[in-house]
Amino acid sequence: MNKILKDFSKDQVWAYFLLVLGSFLFAVGDVMFVNPYLLAPGGTYGLSNVLNTVWPWKISYYAICMDIPLLLIGTWILGPRFGVKTVVSTILIFFFTWLLETTWGYNPVIHEGILSGSEGIHGLVQIPHSEQFFRPDYFLNTVVGGVIYGVAIGLIFKSGATSGGSDIISMILHKYTKISLGTLVLVVDSCITLTTLIAFKQIRLPIYSIILIAIESKIIDLIVDGLKSYKTAFIVTDKVDEVRDYILHDLKRGGTIFAGTGLYQGAERQMIYVTLDRTDLVKLKSNLRRLDPSSFVNVIESSEIMGLGFKALPEE
Repeated sequence: MNKILKDFSKDQVWAYFLLVLGSFLFAVGDVMFVNPYLLAPGGTYGLSNVLNTVWPWKISYYAICMDIPLLLIGTWILGPRFGVKTVVSTILIFFFTWLLETTWGYNPVIHEGILSGSEGIHGLVQIPHSEQFFRPDYFLNTVVGGVIYGVAIGLIFKSGATSGGSDIISMILHKYTKISLGTLVLVVDSCITLTTLIAFKQIRLPIYSIILIAIESKIIDLIVDGLKSYKTAFIVTDKVDEVRDYILHDLKRGGTIFAGTGLYQGAERQMIYVTLDRTDLVKLKSNLRRLDPSSFVNVIESSEIMGLGFKALPEE
C-alpha cells in the first residue's frame, strides 16, 4: 500500500512539474515571440494579443476574462469534463503571462540586438547591422515561437490537462452541430487568426500565424507521442508458419492471425496482423521475399499504440 502511494505521489509530482513548465513556456512564447510580431495563432491568448495591441490592456487580463466564463459555460453545457489540472493550467498561464508582461514588457527576443545592449525594436537605441545578434525576422520568429508553443502545449497535454480556452467553443458547437471536433477547432482558430488581417491590414500576419500553428501541431505530436514511429502491417501469405516464426523469433514481436476469403477466387487465406517500429518493418519487408515471394502486404501508419510491449494503457 505504501509503495502504491509512493508511486502515485511521484506520478502526481511529475505531472504537475510538466504542467508548471508547460504553462511557463506558453507564457514565454506568447509574450516574447507571438505578441511582439502581432501574431494570433488561435485560442483565447491569440485573440488577446490582437485586443492588447488595438486597445492596450494586459494580455493576461483579456485572456482570463474569456477563459473563466468559457470554463463555467463549458462545465454547465458539457459537464465537469475539464478536471482540476485544466483549471490549474488556466491559472498558471494567466500568472506567468502577467508576470512576464509586468517585468519584461512586450519587447521581442528576435529583434535588433537584444543580446548586444539594445532596448529592442520599440526602444531608442539602434545598433549597426554588423553588431546585431538578432535582426527583425518574421519567419525565424514564427519557427521559434511555434516550437516553444508546441513544447508548452505538449507538456500540458502530457500532464493530463487540456487546453480549454477556445477549444471549449468547439466542443459546444460539436455537441449541437455534430460537425467533427477537428474541423470546428480549425474553423474557430482560423477565425481568430484572421482577426490580425482585420485589425492590422497585413496579409502576412495570418499567414505567419498559420505557419506557427502547423509547426506547433507537429511539435505537440512529437512531445505527446515521442520519437517512436510505428507501422501496422497486414500480411496475406500462404506460408503463415514461416512468416509467423520469423516475427516471433527474429523480430521478437507478437501479432494476430485472421482467417479470410479471397475476393477474386473465393479461396481461404490467412492474414497476419502485426505492429512494428520502423527498423523492424524494414527487416520484415526485406525478408518477406525470401519467406514468401507471392505474399501481399499492406502497411499503414499507426499514430498511437498502447498495450504490452508498447505504451502503457492510460490510468483512470
